[in-house]
Amino acid sequence: MHSIQDAATKRILILDGAMGSLIQNYRLDEAGYRGQRFQDWGQAVKGNNDLLNLTRPDIIEDIHRQYLQAGADVIETNTFNAQVISMADYGMESLVREINIEGARIAKKAAEAFSSPEKPRFVAGAIGPTNRTLSLSPDVNRPAFRNITFDELAEAYQSQAEALMEGGVDVLLIETVFDTLNAKAALYAVQEAFAQQGREIPVMVSGTITDASGRTLSGQTTEAFLISLSHMPLLSIGLNCALGAKDLRPYLQTLSAEAPFLISAYPNAGLPNAFGGYDESPEDMAAAVKEYLDLQIVNILGGCCGTTPAHIAAFAKAAEGIVPRQISRA
Repeated sequence: MHSIQDAATKRILILDGAMGSLIQNYRLDEAGYRGQRFQDWGQAVKGNNDLLNLTRPDIIEDIHRQYLQAGADVIETNTFNAQVISMADYGMESLVREINIEGARIAKKAAEAFSSPEKPRFVAGAIGPTNRTLSLSPDVNRPAFRNITFDELAEAYQSQAEALMEGGVDVLLIETVFDTLNAKAALYAVQEAFAQQGREIPVMVSGTITDASGRTLSGQTTEAFLISLSHMPLLSIGLNCALGAKDLRPYLQTLSAEAPFLISAYPNAGLPNAFGGYDESPEDMAAAVKEYLDLQIVNILGGCCGTTPAHIAAFAKAAEGIVPRQISRA
C-alpha cells in the first residue's frame, strides 16, 4: 500500500488551500512575473502564476511552507495551468516541462523539510482542466464544433504528468474537472505516462459542481461523474471549487455512499462577492466542514479559492482525532 493511502485510512489528511489567492498578496507587476530571464519576452505574462516556478521560486516555496506550518499533510504543486494548451496564451509552450519539474521540486523541498516519520508530508502534482472542453462547443451557432481533440488534450496532459513525475511528486491530482471527457483524456494520458516512465503513482480526481443544479458544467450529476470515472483504480475522488463548504455537503454524501475510493473535499471560502473576493472566515468554514467530519464522509480535506493558511489551520484543528471515512468492501 502506498504511504499516502495508508495515512488517509488512519486519519483525515489535510490538503493545502488556494495558491492564486496568496500569490495576489505579493502584488507582482509585469516585471515581477518576468524576472530577469524573461524581461524581453514578446508577450505579456502577468497572471501566469505557473511561470513563478522559474522566476520567483522563493514566493512559491514560501506559500508551500505557510500551508505546511498550518498543518497541511498534502501540498499541491503550482502547476494548475502548466500544459501546452494553457501556456499557448503566453507563447510559453516550450517551457511546460521545465515549469512542471521545477514546480514539483519546489514543493518536494518544502514537504521534506516538514516531514517526519510520525507525520509524513506529500506532494500532489496539480493538473488543471485547461481552457478547452471536449464535450461542449465554444460556438453556440455550431454545436458540433470542438476547438480541440481528445488526442491533442491527452498529449498535453501526458507531457505534464511525465514532468511532474520526473520532479518527484507523490501523487497526481486531476482537479477542478468541469468536463468528464477532459478528465478521461487526462486519465488516459496518465496511464501512458506510467507506461513511458515504467512506474506508477497514485491518482486523485476532483470534480466541480458548478451551481445549485448539482451538475458539472457538461451536465453530469455527481453520481454520473463517479460512474464515468470508476473504471480507474483511483486513490480518491472528490469535489472542489465553485461552491462553499455548506453547499458542497450533499454532493459529497452522494460520493461517499457510492465510491470505492477515498473521498476528498476542498471547497471555496463561500461564493464570490461583488468584487470577486471570498468572505467566509476560517471559523465559518471550519464549522461547515465539521459536518463532513461528523458524518464521516471524507478522507482528505482542504480549501480552494479564497482559502488561506488560517483556513487550513482551522480545518486541521477540527480534524484532530476524527475517524476518516471507511471504504465499504461490500
